[in-house]
Amino acid sequence: MSVRRLTLATSLLLVPALGLTACGSDSSDKGAKTSATCPDGRIRFGVEPFEDPDKLTPAAKVLADALGETLDCEVELTITDDYSAEVLAMQNGKLDLAMFGPLGYVFASKRAKAEAIASFSDEHGKVSSYTAGIWVPKDSPLKTVKDLKGRSLALASAGSTSGDALPRKALLDAGLKASDVRTNYAGGHPEALLALTNDTVDAAEINSQQLASATESGTFDPAKYRRIWGSEPVPNDPITVRGDLDATFKKAIVDALLKLPADKVGKIGALLDVDPPAPLVAVDKSTYQTLFDLADTLHLTEKDV
Repeated sequence: MSVRRLTLATSLLLVPALGLTACGSDSSDKGAKTSATCPDGRIRFGVEPFEDPDKLTPAAKVLADALGETLDCEVELTITDDYSAEVLAMQNGKLDLAMFGPLGYVFASKRAKAEAIASFSDEHGKVSSYTAGIWVPKDSPLKTVKDLKGRSLALASAGSTSGDALPRKALLDAGLKASDVRTNYAGGHPEALLALTNDTVDAAEINSQQLASATESGTFDPAKYRRIWGSEPVPNDPITVRGDLDATFKKAIVDALLKLPADKVGKIGALLDVDPPAPLVAVDKSTYQTLFDLADTLHLTEKDV
């Protein structure tokens, strides 16, 4: 199974449809007054599709509802169709807040002036992290990334940090050209894992978050597979605010997010392999500098998202 690569022009067609998948918070005050901390009587919050929507939507809604209650403002949640659509939605003023993958944030920072303000903390109050990985069946003859030459590799989605950019960087570091490996985009992290377990590819990217989720749900048995490559830790997904919004609004958002109790953050944090539940922690652009460097190294542009 593959997913076509979206260019910016193509993705623009997706932005008007975002509202079709949006869901508001449970706040009963749907007619909230417009104010500096509640623009247009609502806050539009987008989340990238890093997990099965059946798991992601309810988990993200817990956070969205808690934020809406704290600010006394309806929070309209949207799980976007893909990474590119989310970047373009913020660029076009369709989103006020957005949770991006680290690499998606790099492009959102450039195109929409997105500002990273909060992320998921570990038990020590530091930004939590995850790793990318390439896995093969346990009895596979493949031992290293270099052995992937002439073989098939399932990636998640174009623009994914752990499901696209980091594995491709691993191929380059191993001296392989893009044409040396038959890569295909499966459509997401769960789908890439399924491609491996269904024996339709020789190898697949599985990041530590998907590994934990799939192992817990019983859809993946790590004992039957081997990891032949793993990345350095990557700081977890940032929640961002659109840069052209009012400073008073941005400060209110930051204050509210950092005060949310751990149980309101923990549902979506668990999907990012954050355990135990912990409050959000402040981040900024410097937290993700390694991802800006990665984009430069791979000569990535918005057309690669």
